[in-house]
Amino acid sequence: MTMINVNYPVGRISVEQRRLLAEALTDAVLVPEVGQYCPPAREGFQVHFTECPADYMAIGGKLLSDQPERDVITVNVLVMDGDWPNEVRKEVIENIFGSLTKILEVPEASPSWWVSFQVIEEGSWGSRGGVLSVLDLLDSGVFTEEKKQAIWNNISSAN
Repeated sequence: MTMINVNYPVGRISVEQRRLLAEALTDAVLVPEVGQYCPPAREGFQVHFTECPADYMAIGGKLLSDQPERDVITVNVLVMDGDWPNEVRKEVIENIFGSLTKILEVPEASPSWWVSFQVIEEGSWGSRGGVLSVLDLLDSGVFTEEKKQAIWNNISSAN
């Protein structure tokens, strides 16, 4: 289960761009998470887009409405515990920036685009009225054998 929250000023991202980003951002995390491109695994992902008025966002202690226009986007990624070494996190963050620049048709990411990546530890994720474990999902058929083993190793060493 993965949640991706995208925050930006009102009007920055069109409906068509949100359609494209919903899929691209899902895949930006999905492939590193399960170890392969697996469309059925998309069901475990939610992408939330939040538009904020310029007077609801601030940089440097000043409201955006009180500054020259800036291209501000924050993306917060929440994932279940699993196999998330630094190189995999880096891949996810780079995938997200790549998707944003491509779909928003800009040559490079703005210095005001920020991506955060957070792992929710085992036993701290709820769904379907109860606590959910990544271990319960390993036999779902979406993870590669290598990824399943890496998740088992990571969860086992943490406990």
